[in-house]
Amino acid sequence: MKTSSALLGSAFAAALSLAALGAAQAGPAEKPSFKFEKCGGVIKAGMNDCQTATSSCAGTSKKDNQADAWIYVPAGTCAKINGGAVKT
Repeated sequence: MKTSSALLGSAFAAALSLAALGAAQAGPAEKPSFKFEKCGGVIKAGMNDCQTATSSCAGTSKKDNQADAWIYVPAGTCAKINGGAVKT
């Protein structure tokens, strides 16, 4: 019985790990329901909302304040952020 319990526990842990991995490598972030703009150049590494010139998925920017990495912010906010640049 202990072998089957260990096997079942391992299968459950593997399923949880795959779900977490899938969430971590999500595609482009969904557009927010509020009026927004894309603000670039102010994001911490790995926190971008969509692809960059060097990566194809959200959350894959390589360095802090990467110029081509952006996030959704409420419209009119990006100009108030030091270093922020509105992306089209």
